[in-house]
Amino acid sequence: MKTRNKTLFLAQAAVIAAAYTVLCIAFAPISYGEIQVRIAEALVILPFFTPAAVPGLFVGCLLSNILGGSVLLDVIGGSIATLIGAIGSYYLRKNKILILIPPILANVLIVPFVLRYGYGTNLPIPFMMLTVGIGEIIAVGVLGSVLLRALEKSGTMIFKKNQGAY
Repeated sequence: MKTRNKTLFLAQAAVIAAAYTVLCIAFAPISYGEIQVRIAEALVILPFFTPAAVPGLFVGCLLSNILGGSVLLDVIGGSIATLIGAIGSYYLRKNKILILIPPILANVLIVPFVLRYGYGTNLPIPFMMLTVGIGEIIAVGVLGSVLLRALEKSGTMIFKKNQGAY
């Protein structure tokens, strides 16, 4: 039974990583840059259904940033922001509304500094926090909420419970 749970956990994480990466590449014009709405960020609600989403989202963001040609600071910093957001969502999974907050906050607090020091963007940090926040509110707050509602009915069937896998 433990092997099955580990296999299920890895499979779920891999599918989530792939989905995140595909969404970033498919929507590349708005997934990268100073002002972005990363559609893939809607997936950060998935820790509500499975702990496998935490490493899946991190790896997906990491791959997306590498494949998207991001600078090293963005590959690391952006991926860590997604990881922090996913972990926060996982720990707040008992409240559907609260799971939306950690990914938004993590990106608002980290990505503007990545833009400044990784890409040399010369906009004021508070302004970049605002623009990143708007993009995250659209991706996570709006699209993530829609995805959460859509998956609530089938989520337990799609994401079978991993007993002790995380």
